Amino acid sequence: MGKWMCGIVALALIVPAAAALAGEAGFVEIFNGKDLTGWDGNPNFWSVKDGAIHGETTKEKPTRGNTFCIWRAGKLKDFILELDFRIHNGNSGIQYRSLDLGNWVVSGYQAEVCNQKGKVGFLYHEKGRGYLCRVGQKVVIEKDGKRKVEKFGDPMELTKTYKPGDWNHYRIEGRGNHLVHYLNGVKTIDFTDNQLDAPDNPKPDRRKGRLEGILALQIHAGPPMWVEFKNIRVKHLK
Repeated sequence: MGKWMCGIVALALIVPAAAALAGEAGFVEIFNGKDLTGWDGNPNFWSVKDGAIHGETTKEKPTRGNTFCIWRAGKLKDFILELDFRIHNGNSGIQYRSLDLGNWVVSGYQAEVCNQKGKVGFLYHEKGRGYLCRVGQKVVIEKDGKRKVEKFGDPMELTKTYKPGDWNHYRIEGRGNHLVHYLNGVKTIDFTDNQLDAPDNPKPDRRKGRLEGILALQIHAGPPMWVEFKNIRVKHLK
């Protein structure tokens, strides 16, 4: 093969790689895969195992209420969050733009983590308004709390790629008051929140949404379970 042909082949390999890297620009890894540096959770339940944040309850060590591992190295405002997760028994969640209530308890938006197709991927408001947007729904909440709900897809169809007990991928986007979840590359919810708390409220209203807050991972109270998260990265949007 001539030098010019080698150059063309090399360029053909480099260009896609460069394009892929450009597509990933701006993301920052926020879990080092070794320990809980930058994270804070009850050591009775949270650890690092095989390169993942591992949360587990047992019959001997149950949690009396939902408990969280909180990312202490920053907050989420306008962002894209990506991570991989897997879960055994019970259910869990990914808190974002949430309030720290102390003692590893939080309140706010939660992306559902569970081994149930048609359900995994919905949006919940922990210690607030409860269910906000189910899988396959586009929901708009007005300032007075009234909701406009449209259906854009079948829950089972949208989550058909979910692998129970295995690793799955979450992508969560927050731009202003617009939130979107993607599970394994498929959009599961589309939510617009006009019922927002004032950012400088000295007594935050847990019945309202927020444009900025903490990121945390959940262990739900109940029977013994475990959940794991890895490849956690954030892109902060301007």
